[in-house]
This record gives sequence, C-alpha cells and structure tokens, in this order.
Amino acid sequence: MPTENISVAGRPRVTVAALVEREGRFLFVEERDDRGQLVLNQPAGHVEAGESLPDAMVRETFEETGWHVVPQSLVGTYLWGRPDCGLSYLRVAIAALGERYDQTAPLDEGIVRPIWLSREELLACRDRHRSELVLRCVDDYLAGERYPLTVLKSLLG
Repeated sequence: MPTENISVAGRPRVTVAALVEREGRFLFVEERDDRGQLVLNQPAGHVEAGESLPDAMVRETFEETGWHVVPQSLVGTYLWGRPDCGLSYLRVAIAALGERYDQTAPLDEGIVRPIWLSREELLACRDRHRSELVLRCVDDYLAGERYPLTVLKSLLG
C-alpha cells in the first residue's frame, strides 16, 4: 500500500475540525491565516491538555462561530504536512449537529465571521481554502464516511 511522503520535521500537532451540515450547507469560518490572508476553514483548532477530542471540537466550534454543537460521528483522521514551515498536523474531523447559535458570543482572534456554504460554493472559492483538508473533509462526509465516536478513546485522568 503506497504512503504519502510528508517531509516535515517534528511530531504532528493534533487538531480537531467540525463538519456541521444544515440543509446542504456547511459551517465554515473566514479567518486570517499566519500571512494575513483571508481563508476558509472548518471550525478547527488545537486540542488542549486534558481535553477529549470531541470536547475540543465542541469548544473550538463555539469559540470560532458562536454555534453550540453536539458531536455525532468521526468522519476521518488526516495526516497533513506544511513543507513551507516544516510542520505537520493530525486532523480529527468530527461531524456535529448544530444545536443553537449565540450571536453575542465573541469570536476568536483572527476569525472574521462564520459562513454557511454548499459544496458547490466551497468549490468555487478553492483558492481561499486554508488547506486541501477543507474540501477533502466535506467530500468524505458527503461520501458517507461516518464512524462511531466510541473509536476515539480518551484515557485522561
């Protein structure tokens, strides 16, 4: 089985991403990347110490969008590298149900706004995706890739 060669140094950083779908549209964020460019991404971020993967996804989604979500299933795990800066990431993508929106919630620094897009709208602005993971996660979700959250084991004390 062929493997992708990711030539980056160090251990992968663990991140979570939310796939929240409502009436054929997905929840994304417009945010400023580390170069100051306006990009699109799923609500996503780093897992904090002592936090389970689903809990990190719930927290990050609220902090970046103001949406309270409920984790439903694992969509996939993705090892991705950024050769431009020598970093790699292990993204855990989790499908979630959007429960309610708090429009008064302050958004994380760098987040411009939450935005709902269809796959077609997302595809039309592919040059603004934060990474190739943005479309890949949506496509995997639309292909029906769903796994029980019980596969995400947390042995935190």
